[in-house]
Amino acid sequence: MSERAIDCWLTDMDGVLIGEDHALPGAVELIDQWRANGTPFLVLTNNSIYTPRDLSARLNRLGINVPEDRLWTSALATAAFLRDQAPGGSAFVIGEAGLTTAIHEAGFVMTDVAPDFVVLGETRSYSFEAITRAIRLINAGARFIATNPDVTGPSPEGPLPATGAVAALITAATKREPYYVGKPNPMMFRSAMNKLGTHSERTGMIGDRMDTDVIAGIEAGLHTVLVMTGIATRGDLERYPFRPREIIDSVAELLEK
Repeated sequence: MSERAIDCWLTDMDGVLIGEDHALPGAVELIDQWRANGTPFLVLTNNSIYTPRDLSARLNRLGINVPEDRLWTSALATAAFLRDQAPGGSAFVIGEAGLTTAIHEAGFVMTDVAPDFVVLGETRSYSFEAITRAIRLINAGARFIATNPDVTGPSPEGPLPATGAVAALITAATKREPYYVGKPNPMMFRSAMNKLGTHSERTGMIGDRMDTDVIAGIEAGLHTVLVMTGIATRGDLERYPFRPREIIDSVAELLEK
């Protein structure tokens, strides 16, 4: 463990706490321990499809008891960013309930007539009509925001095109790059810490990817922990010029003895 006193935690969800349909080693016990000790924490995900209520129910089905208010998604981070940029503004939104609900609750009006922003998130069925409308609105002056840069997402049948892939299509048509709010932008971690009211010096970040979780954690000034239960392997470490502060097999190693 670090010489820093870590008393607040941010943790990725997939690959850290859960696999496809099961809790990963130590996940149930770690969350229970944090809740029992009153440790401030948030569970993070770049997936903007689901609301915190949806995600809380999914985790609970796997035995991991995470309340709604302990979940922080790229949709919530995007809504917080928009509220800070243009309070009471307007947006044309391509996304599911997780994103539209967050933007509505941030006080934004959703419209396809001269919006301040075009906001792109994850969705199960991208509409050619909606993408065409987004391109025209961006060309007319709307600012282009995307929840996360992931180009593919998982499905039982194999990879699916995700937000980053559709954003690339829109960029090709408009010559305008989006501003991505989710990981690896450290903005997502900073907004999470703002929600908790904590400081980077005392906050740790647990993730399973070097190219998103670890790099964003380092750039946000956090104590970074890489687990081997998800995407990263120990062989991957040599590909990157940076290192996490800790490397562990699973979150079970973070349990108090």
